[in-house]
Amino acid sequence: MSAGGGENRDAKQPPPPDPAGRPKRASDRAGAPEAVGVDDIVVLQNVKKNFNDQEVLRGIDLVARRKETVVIIGGSGAGKTTLLRLIVALDRPTSGHILVEGEDIATVTSERELNRVRKKFGMVYQYAALLDSITVLENVAFPLVEHTKMSKKEIRDKVLDKLEILGLDPKVVASKFPSELSGGMRKRVGLARALMLEPPILVYDEPTSGLDPLTSRMVDDLIEEMRERFNVTSIVISHDIASCFRIAHQAVLLIEGRVEACGPPDTLIDGSSQVARDFIRNSGVDVKALSRVTKSSDPDVPRADLEHTQKMEAVRGRPT
Repeated sequence: MSAGGGENRDAKQPPPPDPAGRPKRASDRAGAPEAVGVDDIVVLQNVKKNFNDQEVLRGIDLVARRKETVVIIGGSGAGKTTLLRLIVALDRPTSGHILVEGEDIATVTSERELNRVRKKFGMVYQYAALLDSITVLENVAFPLVEHTKMSKKEIRDKVLDKLEILGLDPKVVASKFPSELSGGMRKRVGLARALMLEPPILVYDEPTSGLDPLTSRMVDDLIEEMRERFNVTSIVISHDIASCFRIAHQAVLLIEGRVEACGPPDTLIDGSSQVARDFIRNSGVDVKALSRVTKSSDPDVPRADLEHTQKMEAVRGRPT
């Protein structure tokens, strides 16, 4: 025993689990890889998920960088919803590492710590998922009521301010019920709610599902507007190829629980994966005719995208 009463341990021996269940930084956990880079806000490395004997995710590698948009595409049954639940800490992987701002959350057991991680994500659900029985103001205020000790006046002021920022007249919409709003207005209200805790990451679950082409383009514009205005990272789960090619910095094609191809959307058209080329062609979307919504003021983005693609391809090529 040491003088302080602690047991002597080999320097190479991993530290004991944190009794509070706090996530460890990647460098604190034995065998956990470091984050790929300082701008990599969400990193999945060799993530697998099984349900009983069914292997749903089969070694996922994914990197979402700060202030960029990652679109995860794939058909029904590809594993997109399961992947989303793992990313936002609503479920745990069978194996692998999930780093959120450098913390490996894959083995966290404390519900308190998981809730802390979840606050880093703002969820924008399909069809907005607003509560029909309460007003717009109450819907948007919900995260602040649940997770802060702000006064009613502070909450009201913040809600009204956020509604105005998102192009909604607070005097008109705050007292309305969701059923009284148009589809576009409900999307904006859902975004306002997702932004109330000022998360660094917004996650969109099939944001254009069931929408007509005009409204879909409006939603794409809104996703880019949020990224630019609030400097958030956007992770979009979608089956919409047109939307992907309009807004994504990085596109990730999920096929049967594996990453089939990843990189800037244009690289998937002429890339090495025949499956990816066929997937895009079979969508019936003329992707080369689409105009991009996503902007970047960084002249090094094309070079950075190329380096990122090469890096991810190297990771994906390792044995699993």
